[in-house]
Amino acid sequence: MPEKIPAGSIGLVKSSTFHFDQPLLLACGETLNAYELVYETYGELNSARDNAILVCHALSGTHHLAGYYSEDDPKPGWWENLVGPGKVIDTNRFFVVGVNNLGGCHGSTGPTTSNPDTGKPYGPDFPMVTVADWVESQNRLTQKLGIEQWAAVIGGSLGGMQVLQWSIDYPDRLRHAIVIAAAPKLTAQNIAFNEVARQAIRTDPDFHDGHYYEHGTIPEKGLRIARMLGHLTYMSDEVMAEKFGRDLRQDAINFDYGIEFQVESYLRHQADRFVGTFDANTYLLMTKALDYFDPATEAGSGLSAILARACADFFVISFTSDWRFSPQRSHEIVKALHDNDLNVSYAEIESHHGHDAFLLALPQYLSVLGAYMDRIASECTK
Repeated sequence: MPEKIPAGSIGLVKSSTFHFDQPLLLACGETLNAYELVYETYGELNSARDNAILVCHALSGTHHLAGYYSEDDPKPGWWENLVGPGKVIDTNRFFVVGVNNLGGCHGSTGPTTSNPDTGKPYGPDFPMVTVADWVESQNRLTQKLGIEQWAAVIGGSLGGMQVLQWSIDYPDRLRHAIVIAAAPKLTAQNIAFNEVARQAIRTDPDFHDGHYYEHGTIPEKGLRIARMLGHLTYMSDEVMAEKFGRDLRQDAINFDYGIEFQVESYLRHQADRFVGTFDANTYLLMTKALDYFDPATEAGSGLSAILARACADFFVISFTSDWRFSPQRSHEIVKALHDNDLNVSYAEIESHHGHDAFLLALPQYLSVLGAYMDRIASECTK
């Protein structure tokens, strides 16, 4: 645990909650009559209300972008590397908002929260949600916060997909769209990885068809396997070789099924940590939202046609070793934007860190994103 909050951090932060009574019709056809969104804000909204930045989180992310909840908090927000005073997403210049998506397990209405019709957790009865549903709920939060237009909406991975959806559904409500390590839709391989993860959870004897809360159990074995599989896809072979190679935990092999290689120890450690912080039903929902995202096909058009609705300036970023959302997928987005004569900048960052690179403070990444954020800041009222 840190003895004190590190220099350069936003410091101590707290979450807030908005309750919505306006029914939300979801893409699946079901309606949430009421729901709550948990969010955090950093920095100050200026008098013109034109310096607001929305950050959309990825699959296992949360509203907690930066800072610490207490002096003894061992872990800051997930984008502490980039969000804070003087950092790339500078809270001295911007009013930054992070939201826990519907279906999440960190405060927003989801499987772990109480179903008003039964008084029990929603569990598997929580309806399927899509990226478009998240954007609609985020737009309602935007209105609650009194923000007419975001200076930028930013996101990596599944968060980047939300940015694309924002540019399509509410084109006039954001000036800049920053899409990082994302894709216009998943490949068959990515859908397959998600299905293996879901099957690991759903076939766990402690899953109980999603009603494990009532049984006092957690599908721990399945969730651990799902996390290990996911974590593998976020890293590159190069970075795994660099970090672990074929190093043994001891000097000799034991000829058994215990933990022998350092990489095995790492994966199990990551899985153990995840089980204690994330809900299995939420994991199922989030991976399905990833699978379903395909705004072009949903509209019965091509990517260029659906992005014709957008009017924001775009910055698209990819990473050379990201094989889950490869640079080629970003190229598809850039081409579709160019087809519509939209202003688009593109950066392909040299990195051996795989998909996880978007979370890291890589010099080239910080440099190009920082330059773009400077441009956004120059357009805001001082």
